[in-house]
Amino acid sequence: MHEVRLHGRGGQGAVLASAILAAALVEEGRHVMAIPAFGFERRGAPVVAFLRLSDREIRRVTNIYAPDIVVVIDPTVVRAVDVFAGMPAGGTLVLATSKAVADLELPNHLNRVAVCDAIRIAMDIFKRQITNTIMLGAFAKATGLVSVESLEKALEQAHFRDAGLKQNIEAVRRGFAETTVVTLGKEAAA
Repeated sequence: MHEVRLHGRGGQGAVLASAILAAALVEEGRHVMAIPAFGFERRGAPVVAFLRLSDREIRRVTNIYAPDIVVVIDPTVVRAVDVFAGMPAGGTLVLATSKAVADLELPNHLNRVAVCDAIRIAMDIFKRQITNTIMLGAFAKATGLVSVESLEKALEQAHFRDAGLKQNIEAVRRGFAETTVVTLGKEAAA
């Protein structure tokens, strides 16, 4: 079983991204539980969404406190929230940033880090800093847990209008293609 936490800011689609990812994983025959977190969300405020996935039926319905995968769709969130909180040894970080992995300050317990210059891609495609579908492509490349094709099918089911659908499919594809994945070889999960 994998537990995923997505960090973003209000208005960027972190909760929508978790729903699209859940639909894509179901498309591939996985068992999924998406857990949106609602509270004081407002445009620009830190937002979090959760997802649990497995090849077997999921019986655990608790909150996710120790995600083995953390996806950060807004690079400024790391200054406002401890995105590594509860993350066990051997975890994977998927981060929207223009920095190289070598230039990041990372905890020692990470095993894999994936970086994607999602803001630049979003400005190319959407002319706005909406990075959620780009980071779904980055997630697919970093983890291998979902295919780009399944993400595209989930986008089609998400009721985007024609132009929006084409843009979001391009965003997923570019997120996948333009993500750099580095295995750090640090502590592996026991």
